[in-house]
Amino acid sequence: MVNIWHDISPDRIKPDDFVAVIEISKGSKKKYELDKETGLIILDRILYTSTHYPANYGFIPRTYGDDMDPLDVLVLCSESIEPLTLVRCYPIGVMNMIDNGMGDEKIIAIPFNDPNFNIYKNINELPPHLFSEMRHFFSVYKELENKETAVNEFSGPEEAMKIIEYCIKNYNKVFNSK
Repeated sequence: MVNIWHDISPDRIKPDDFVAVIEISKGSKKKYELDKETGLIILDRILYTSTHYPANYGFIPRTYGDDMDPLDVLVLCSESIEPLTLVRCYPIGVMNMIDNGMGDEKIIAIPFNDPNFNIYKNINELPPHLFSEMRHFFSVYKELENKETAVNEFSGPEEAMKIIEYCIKNYNKVFNSK
């Protein structure tokens, strides 16, 4: 069986050009996440709040963050993308946040093949309202579960690529040393 987290070629995961795996479609209240054992996705919960995901949400394979999960990615796109779809993306920024006391970065990425969004190369080029939606959603989406989150600053593509590179190296250190 193929594990979507581990079995993608490392050649397809670079800091400036990577395949993202979509877990949650834009507009959904269904919180899917990677089932690490199988490499499939599993329904974690239905969001307790009336808000919905402001972007397609997923992870970058062959990465490992300090939260012991693959690196999260928000894929800004003109369409909702179905779970388990692979999307070739590039980073334009990162949203730094705290989730239950741990650092939890979210890479903000654009699909190479969406002509409505691939004009953006830096997070600073996005309409300000997109930031407001993302900040609001990730600030409140766990509130009714009595869990705390805090959105800190947004940074540009250089910082995003450093984080991706760190998480690739961390993945190689943890999983390729076994």
